[in-house]
Amino acid sequence: MHQKILILDFGSQYTQLIARRVRELNVYCEIYPFNHYPEIDSSVKGVILSGSPFSVRDANAPKPDLSAIKGKLPLLGVCYGAQLLSQANGGEVLPSKSREYGRATLKVVDSSCKLFSGVSEKSQVWMSHGDTITSIPSNFKITASTDDVKVGAFEVVGEITYGIQFHPEVYHTTEGMNMLKNFVVEICGCKQEWTPASFVEESVSKLKQQLGNDKVVLGLSGGVDSSVASLLLHRAIGKNLTCIFVDNGLLRKDEFKQVLDSYKTLGLNVIGVDASQKFYNDLKGISDPELKRKSIGKNFIEVFDQEAHKLTDVKWLGQGTIYPDVIESVSVNGPSATIKSHHNVGGLPEKMHLKVVEPLRLLFKDEVRRVGKELSLPQNILGRHPFPGPGLGIRILGEVSPEKVKLLQEADHIYIQGLQEFGLYDKIWQAGTILLPVQSVGVMGDERTYEYVVALRAVTSTDGMTADWYPLPYEFLSKISNDIINKVKGINRVVYDVSSKPPATIEWE
Repeated sequence: MHQKILILDFGSQYTQLIARRVRELNVYCEIYPFNHYPEIDSSVKGVILSGSPFSVRDANAPKPDLSAIKGKLPLLGVCYGAQLLSQANGGEVLPSKSREYGRATLKVVDSSCKLFSGVSEKSQVWMSHGDTITSIPSNFKITASTDDVKVGAFEVVGEITYGIQFHPEVYHTTEGMNMLKNFVVEICGCKQEWTPASFVEESVSKLKQQLGNDKVVLGLSGGVDSSVASLLLHRAIGKNLTCIFVDNGLLRKDEFKQVLDSYKTLGLNVIGVDASQKFYNDLKGISDPELKRKSIGKNFIEVFDQEAHKLTDVKWLGQGTIYPDVIESVSVNGPSATIKSHHNVGGLPEKMHLKVVEPLRLLFKDEVRRVGKELSLPQNILGRHPFPGPGLGIRILGEVSPEKVKLLQEADHIYIQGLQEFGLYDKIWQAGTILLPVQSVGVMGDERTYEYVVALRAVTSTDGMTADWYPLPYEFLSKISNDIINKVKGINRVVYDVSSKPPATIEWE
């Protein structure tokens, strides 16, 4: 049983980032709603209370029962968590005179505090709160302050309980990782054993025990998650795993063949199914994005199910569900035991009446990539940008047709190839080309043209929840624009999308 840190979630947008930072220290952690966490056993070495959009002064503010934790285990309250600890024990929390948001200079006033061991006397931290602790209980002592926040951090005398009114997990808190390491490793005593190699070893062992000699079928998408899941299962059960890769006609140029070839070199038993015509037929006349998604999803399930039924004695469906999918299914406002299906194969478990095995359900996306590297997954799959389940179907605005798909594939191929040639591909989290439902006037030679417009999209992100548009160099945009217009007959204009998420989404549909 792994040593672990529990993170109790109060609804903060930063909660997953705290978890990722703890895992970067090679320490396992789990996120639970504040009102629905498991029984504390010997594997739990410490607890972190997250921030929250709530105010502790709100009548409906989350108020957890910490009797099994506080004073018994190391405890760290972050922002809302710190204010909660203070108020619940007799301190006072009031609205700030001005919203405390952004960079601040933290001064350590108690150098004996273990949380700040090795931390500079003055360092930059990131604040994000509308309330502030104005007075602390008698058994609390202030350990750090800023110019505007007297109680920047505190420690409970006689306990291993700490509170901080800033966010150590964000990039702008320059020594935040040192503080988290002090808490997780030095104060909680966690051994730094959560590594890709240990995960592979343990997962394969568990899968062997779970599956025995049973057969598993898994739907490949060509992406990182399904690929890593298939490799883990393959190590555990070998030939008892069959993978199905469906060509829905909405993949990138030559992707079906390239992905199949990659999987063959890995020794996987893969069945490739060209079902593109079926998808095209059912997409005729559909322009609404949601209806397109439903049509593509429905057909995927039908094709996959049909192919899977050709196999005998299959008992399990393998899925590439990752930890954010699991977390998202459990709300702090109403915990649920239901885990959402992986978006690429949603609905399959119910239809096929198979048990589900999810080898990656404990991992974040960046951890999946590290495990993939440990499993020697080829770089062309390991470093592949996320690609939506409906594929180019939601990058063609309006009705989808084979002709439009061909047009977009050619333009997208030029764009992605260009990113790779310019050394930009790995700097970008996701990139793609969108075929717009408008045509524009152009001139080529002496001829007037009236052809399609494509938009190029490139963003940076860590998890897709937020994203910034990437400032592609002008010389790159100039070359790619010229190449697309000159080489793809039917396109005469190229634009670049400079919107971030929020307010825009990464995909256009």
